[in-house]
Amino acid sequence: MELSKTQSWEQSLHFKHRLAYLSKALWKSVEQDWQRWLQPHGLNINEHQILWITYQMGTPVLSEIARNGVMHVSTVYNFSKKLEERNLICMVKQQKDRRQTYVHLTEKGKALFLETLDHFDANSHETLQGAMPLKELYGKFPEFAEIATLVRHMYGEDFTDKFKHPLSGYNTTPS
Repeated sequence: MELSKTQSWEQSLHFKHRLAYLSKALWKSVEQDWQRWLQPHGLNINEHQILWITYQMGTPVLSEIARNGVMHVSTVYNFSKKLEERNLICMVKQQKDRRQTYVHLTEKGKALFLETLDHFDANSHETLQGAMPLKELYGKFPEFAEIATLVRHMYGEDFTDKFKHPLSGYNTTPS
């Protein structure tokens, strides 16, 4: 879809510039929160994403993890090898199609992933604390409808819908 003739170059540039700076600032905070959360578990963000997506999808192929984790396939492969060396996942090829590498969690990997969830503390996350005034005002966290629509048009509906309930099957009642 091309921009209409009524949309000016300046408007487009302003939108792109503002989106870049807002998303970069938000990601920096999310990344710091996420790294601080995972540090005691000996994981980095990419490794955690691989465990999370595998937990969510069952036995995905590397390319599905890459697409859903917004990572390059080589990044997924390299971090998956490290997880496999730690016996947190297994990577296997099917006999009928040796081109695809499937990933599944080991019991140790599943236990570590669930342990990270159990140790999640919303009070230690700057991004969540920043959203609390909106949650108190509206009774829920922001849903980012406009941003979600933008991402849906770039990555597809199946991408955005997968993360509506990222913990299905996990008991989310805090202990």
